[in-house]
Parts: sequence; structure tokens; C-alpha cells
Amino acid sequence: QVQLVESGGGLVQAGGSLRLSCAASGRTFSSDAMGWFRQAPGKEREFVSAIRRSSGRTYYADFVKGRFTISRDNAKNTVYLQMNSLKPEDTAVYYCAAGSRATPIVPLYDYWGQGTQVTVSS
Repeated sequence: QVQLVESGGGLVQAGGSLRLSCAASGRTFSSDAMGWFRQAPGKEREFVSAIRRSSGRTYYADFVKGRFTISRDNAKNTVYLQMNSLKPEDTAVYYCAAGSRATPIVPLYDYWGQGTQVTVSS
């Protein structure tokens, strides 16, 4: 089992920044990939970014390229999502996920955090 706890969400004005953190505990060695997803009210959960813990290779959805940066600190078992130039349409609950593959496909992740709310005001 892997436990994931997100933090860092909040309310920010458009153009502002937030940094989300995802702390992993438990059998973290079994999950090489860590991902960030988001879900806005009435919409499906969508892929934002992912990183491979072993290689550091990163993946991004097109709509966040150049604005968001994913990184990891393996010593702390923590993954970060630095979000800059935030837009009102970025408003959503952001979830951290862990799995064996860095993929944008939601069901392929084995473990999920509880989510953290990000609200961007215009």
C-alpha cells in the first residue's frame, strides 16, 4: 500500500502561483510513476503531469506546458507541482496518484490522494 497526502492548494488570483506537494509513504518503491490530475465540478478527472521517480523524466498535458513544472525529491518521497501563470480555468481539485507507469490514463494509477482544492479568481 502507498499513502499519498497532497498539500499546498488554496485561493490565488489569476496570474499567480501555487506549489502543490504530494508526500508518499508506505511501499513507495513499488510505484515508479507519480502523477498529478485535476477534476473540476461536472467534469471528468484529467491528466496534468507525471514524473518517473527513477529517471526524472517528465510528462505534461498540453494545456499546462510552459506554466507548470513537476519535480520530485526521492529522499523525501515527495513530488511537487509548481503552478505559475494560473488561470481561472485551472480551478479544480488536484489529485496526486502513484503507479508503475507514467501515463495520462486515470485507471492505470494504483493509489490516489484525497485531493487539494485550487481556486483561481479572475
